[in-house]
Formats: sequence, C-alpha cells, structure tokens
Amino acid sequence: MTAGSAVPPLDRSRTAALRARLDGKAKPLGSLGRIEDLAVRLALISDTDTPKADRAVLMVFAGDHGLNQASVSAYPSSVTAAMVTTLLAGRASANAFAAAVGAEILIIDAGVDAELAEHPALIRAKIRRGTRNAAEEPALTLDEVQTALVRGAALARAAGQDFDLIAIGEMGIANSASAALILHRLAPAPLEDCVGAGAGQDIEGLAHKLAVLEVAADRTEAVEPMDVLAEFGGLEIVMMAGAVLGAAQARKPVLVDGFIAGAAALAAIRLVPEVADYCVFAHRSAERGHAVMLEALGVEPLLDLDMRLGEGTGALLAVPLLRAAAKLMSDVASLDDVLSGNI
Repeated sequence: MTAGSAVPPLDRSRTAALRARLDGKAKPLGSLGRIEDLAVRLALISDTDTPKADRAVLMVFAGDHGLNQASVSAYPSSVTAAMVTTLLAGRASANAFAAAVGAEILIIDAGVDAELAEHPALIRAKIRRGTRNAAEEPALTLDEVQTALVRGAALARAAGQDFDLIAIGEMGIANSASAALILHRLAPAPLEDCVGAGAGQDIEGLAHKLAVLEVAADRTEAVEPMDVLAEFGGLEIVMMAGAVLGAAQARKPVLVDGFIAGAAALAAIRLVPEVADYCVFAHRSAERGHAVMLEALGVEPLLDLDMRLGEGTGALLAVPLLRAAAKLMSDVASLDDVLSGNI
C-alpha cells in the first residue's frame, strides 16, 4: 500500500520532559487527568512543546453501498445524496455542531451514487457511483481501494497545510453494514457482535441485516487489510482510512468520530500501525460493535454521550477538549512564575 510518504514515528524520548513541563504548571500534580495525557499526545504529534489546535476542519466523506440492494438499511440509498445536499446547505447536525465549536467543514464525494451540484465546500473525489453488492461479489477492486486510499491521504495532507486538527466523519446509507464486516475481519470479532441497528433498524430489520452480512462474510475468507477493504469496504470508509494516513504523514492529530469512522481508523492502523499514535477517538458510539472496536484498538474515547448519528458530530464535540489540552501546554503559567509574581 502506497498512500504517500511514511508516517513519522513519535519521539517518545520527549515524554518525560513534557510531563515535567505539565507538572510545573500552576495546578496540583495530575489534577487535570486525561486532559494532561492529551496535552502530551498533542505535543508529541506536533513535535513541539506548544501544540496548536485552534484551526479545526471536519472532513465528511460520502459514498453509497451496493449492499443496500439487499435492504440492510432502513433507508433507501437516495438518502445519501439528499443528506450531502443538506450538509452543503449548512442545515445538517454536523453544520450546527461545527458552528458551535468554530470548525470548518469539507464534504468529499468519495462514491455517492448521484451527480452532485457544484458547491464551494464540495470536493469531487468520486471513484465510482457506489460500491458493488458485497453479498454477491467484492465491493471494490484492489485498484479502486488503492486509488481511494491515495486520494484520501492527499486530501488530508492538503488540509494539514491550513488546519491544526483534522476530524473525520461520514455520510453513507448502509455504511454501518460495511463497517461491521470490516470490524469482523480486522478486530477480529464474531460478526453478530459487530452488527447493530445503524440508522434505525427494528428487530426484524436487524435480523435481516445480520443474515445478509453473514452471506457476505461467508463469501470470502479475506483477513488482510487491503483485501478486507476490497471485499467489504465503502468508498467513504476507504478514503477516510487514507485521510487518517495522510493526516499522520502531515503530523496532524486525527479526531475519529464513531463506529464508521472508527472502522476506517482500524483499517488504517492495521495497514500502518504507527498511525495509531495520531488518532484521538472522540466518543463511544451507542452503535453495537463500537465497544468491540475500541477494545480491539485498546483505546478509551474522550466522550460518552449515547450518540450514534455519524456525520462527524461526535468528533466535533471533542474539538474543544483538544483545544483546551493545547492551551494547557502553551498558556498556563508555571507555579514558579506564580509564586514569584512573574506573570
């Protein structure tokens, strides 16, 4: 897999000095808990003592899924294009949350099964109009996976020139089905533990969804990340995985949203383990399977708000926490300065 330059490893020899810097601040030792851990992570990622997280962008990747030909979602695939239009109009939940936290939004057409109208916030990166039906054949070719990874990485590296922090989110009807299959193989975990209600399946709908995904899983024994992405991946998920790689290459922290974005991060980490150091997991989704995913990655998310919308909404709500952690490193006086009156 080639999606650009290598991911720079973090210089962990700096950790003790960064901890000492925090311990010297005008506060009791360790009193800011996990925010202090986050501050150290941001400093290691940026390779500076005073990281910045002022300028944040949410990259929303959109794509459709051939799996929905088998009605694995409670909604038709046409809703994907309708919601992308809503995002571009500034009227989706992600738009409201982005305004609340002062973040910008870019919407990337990775594989929507429609031709979208021109818009300043829309990036046209379409690989194809939706994936193939993974219950019958591979969703993507290896060439399509490779192209999506490279495009996602390039987009994130470009965003890294203008922003301090890159959040990833998605829009794609039936993408919880694709994410469940990716989790099943890359965690690995039993399929039934990975499949949830998605965008509102009832009990009968959930049973049908699981049955369709069992057919898809039985069709192939793929376990290598590139093969798994080809067999089951959505174009928005694969391009998000590329964006995780590209953000890490640009030494930018990646705020990972919920279950779908988490599947992209999982794939990126399985491809290039070093990118795990750059991923900050924003929240614990209420979607079944997300707890399995977080456990497989060995991470603890920042928030737990019983959310499962997607669109990057959970990632946006975590942006102020990263900003606070960065400001802790750069703006808080040292205890010595306070005691000496040199503030």
